[in-house]
Amino acid sequence: MSEVKLAATTRTEFGKGAARRLRRAHQIPAVLYGHGTEPVHVALPGHETMLAVKQANALFEIELEGKATLAIAKDVQRDPVKNVIEHVDLLIVRRGEKVTVEVPVTVVGESAPGTIHIVETQTLTLQAEATHLPEHVEVSIEGLQAGTALTAGELALPTGALLEGDAEQVIVTVTVPTVSAEDRAADQAAEAAAE
Repeated sequence: MSEVKLAATTRTEFGKGAARRLRRAHQIPAVLYGHGTEPVHVALPGHETMLAVKQANALFEIELEGKATLAIAKDVQRDPVKNVIEHVDLLIVRRGEKVTVEVPVTVVGESAPGTIHIVETQTLTLQAEATHLPEHVEVSIEGLQAGTALTAGELALPTGALLEGDAEQVIVTVTVPTVSAEDRAADQAAEAAAE
């Protein structure tokens, strides 16, 4: 995965008013921290940052005062109504360093005819090299029969990634859809009304 290059500027004003002024100027307030360094408060370009954080576990190359620093987004705070980014926490990483990240689960394939799949766990916690973070973990359900439950330990993880957490955690189950008595009664009533 290649780095997303962002030019940052140091922030000198803090608080709600300063953050609002930054966002009106199409910038996003952020903090850069890690590896025993003092936190650095920066402003990132709004549009480029918004596009970059859409990708899970994006690796950033933050250009600040002529110096490039590698970082990953540890937390992205969004306005729940406007869905705009309010603040980003960036964790400084180094090449070759292992970091722990949440990776979304993506289901591929079709289970056996007459069955449905239920995703029990949306994300997995993995440990991976900071410059090769996986965007997602593919879970193949091709041809799986009803009653099958895939656990985290059974998944094929991306190269170089290690599972953090419980290997027995159920990720996807395959089952036969059931119809409740209320649904049957409603269907029969609808059929009777149509006659």
